[in-house]
Amino acid sequence: MIEIIGVRFKNGGKVYYFSPGNKQIKQGELVITETARGKECGEVVIPNKKVQRSEVVSPLKPILRVATREDKRILEQNTRREEKAFQVCQQKIAYRGLKMNLVDVECTFDNGKMLFYFTADNRVDFRELVKDLAAVFRTRIELRQIGVRDKAKILGGIGICGREFCCKSSLQDFQSVSIRMAKEQGLSLNPTKISGICGRLMCCLKHEQNVYEELLKITPKVGALVQLPDGTHAKVCEVNTLTGDLKVMPENADVPVKAKRDEVVVLRDGRIKVNSADRKALKELEE
Repeated sequence: MIEIIGVRFKNGGKVYYFSPGNKQIKQGELVITETARGKECGEVVIPNKKVQRSEVVSPLKPILRVATREDKRILEQNTRREEKAFQVCQQKIAYRGLKMNLVDVECTFDNGKMLFYFTADNRVDFRELVKDLAAVFRTRIELRQIGVRDKAKILGGIGICGREFCCKSSLQDFQSVSIRMAKEQGLSLNPTKISGICGRLMCCLKHEQNVYEELLKITPKVGALVQLPDGTHAKVCEVNTLTGDLKVMPENADVPVKAKRDEVVVLRDGRIKVNSADRKALKELEE
């Protein structure tokens, strides 16, 4: 086992492990750490804790200190500097006529570098823009082109569920989401209903997929042939995977009847398919 402290540098960002040394630090405190980019200030989200050594990439960088009043003052200065840099960069983009949309600006704690995040439909030649920004701010300038999902994570917002975006509030890393997941969860393959503000499939489809996979193992699918409690054979017309409610069409019947998955015996199961036309039309929603 090895003792660690988990630190997050951005809201909703990835949690990184650091060595606490002999320090006992509470959750929510700001700390100064040594990172690959130099000294950075982050929030402790996991206080002193022992984990398996296999979970840690050695060697762990140290926690230098709990943030002092001076450190917090520097953070405030950096925030104001980022706001100014955002405005200046937008002006320079307009002046250069570049087809790019500025999303965010980040200043490292020691002011050694400024990072500008942007989106664009195509590659952008921003070499002259870098020179313009370096002349104004007298520090290292780095421009990073990001995708639409990263943009949503940085800016945040409220999803159709009425809660903050998963990518902003809880997701550390994006996970692959597929059209098949939406189909297996019984959702309408309507782009406006299964995609987020970023225009990609909603991340919450991945959260719920494990539950659906387990339920699908015990739930007959649409098109399955089942045997009802009275011995009658029937074809499954409609399924509610979560509740286990079925609508089935018995042999020699004109209207479907209701049944429960626990009451029927599956004679031949159906299959969940995504037809090629739907897959082609919705391919751009997949990351």
